[in-house]
Amino acid sequence: MKKIAVKASKPYEVLIEQGLLSECGKLIAKTTGAGFAAIITDDIVDRLYSEKVISSLEAQGIKTVKYVFKNGESSKSSDNLNKIYNFLAENGITRTDLLIALGGGVTGDITGYAAATYLRGVRFVQIPTTLLAQIDSSVGGKTAINLPCGKNLVGAFKQPELVICDPLTLRTLSDETISDGMAEAIKYGMIRSRELFDIIASRNLKNYFEIIDDVIYRCVSIKRDIVENDEFDTGERMLLNFGHTIGHAIESFFNYETYTHGKAVASGMHIMTEQAVKHGDCSSEALDALDSVLRSYDLPLTTEASVTELVPLCSKDKKCESTSINAIVCSDIGKASIRKMPFSDFKAYMES
Repeated sequence: MKKIAVKASKPYEVLIEQGLLSECGKLIAKTTGAGFAAIITDDIVDRLYSEKVISSLEAQGIKTVKYVFKNGESSKSSDNLNKIYNFLAENGITRTDLLIALGGGVTGDITGYAAATYLRGVRFVQIPTTLLAQIDSSVGGKTAINLPCGKNLVGAFKQPELVICDPLTLRTLSDETISDGMAEAIKYGMIRSRELFDIIASRNLKNYFEIIDDVIYRCVSIKRDIVENDEFDTGERMLLNFGHTIGHAIESFFNYETYTHGKAVASGMHIMTEQAVKHGDCSSEALDALDSVLRSYDLPLTTEASVTELVPLCSKDKKCESTSINAIVCSDIGKASIRKMPFSDFKAYMES
């Protein structure tokens, strides 16, 4: 089993091993000592894994209840959050109990935010079942829900007690969902590690599983290092937003229906890097390498929306500060920087 210790304001471990889902009850009992847990999951993951997780928990004497919601980004809403609050209240969840996020990024985000706010704070565990969640969203303590006018605009920092990653859960995912996760993995390579980027580029969507344990470990290790340096996202952690400012704008422009998060981020990385090349801030060779690996994982480079249409939506991104925006630019593979610029300059930069 691979273990990564995250020394945040609330220290915890990320555990990575194939087949670990069957052992989750033992791991959770040992780490938390909880006797009562509420699983929060979506209707797809529920059919696949809830029974296994509940059996493992109950074998350790942990009483378990379950809340299931409809899968998809639209469920990361205040309406669904209030339903979760009511479910927790109706089942008598207290501060000594535990929430368990079983699923992908949407599940982890909304469960984490419920844990951060219900009774002013309840412990929670992440059991991510998608690649995107295993390498990115389950680690670092960011939790949130969406508003109609923007993504992740209401949230809180809430570190989990434990993160349990079982790569075997990826076997049940569609190619599209794997592509989503690989977009985030490619992002990690672009901002911090040429070695990781080359490992990802050595495979494609058809044989990715040969490298997946190593990719998960390397991505989580990079995020651990960044989170430990900047837990509350005021400096270095903004590097993790590479491709996301434009990516979130793409998601918003298409009402979160046409482009998945990973595909939007992939397009965002290409668009941002293409502009960096035009301004002499990045080599064309780096852009070519990025585009090649994005294509190998069936990820898009552009969208039907023009940059002129997308840029105004970037003003709603969390990385904006009054009239300025923190743009993430990669000067080469593995090298990224934060560039704070007035929004008018950002607009000119992107539309040149």
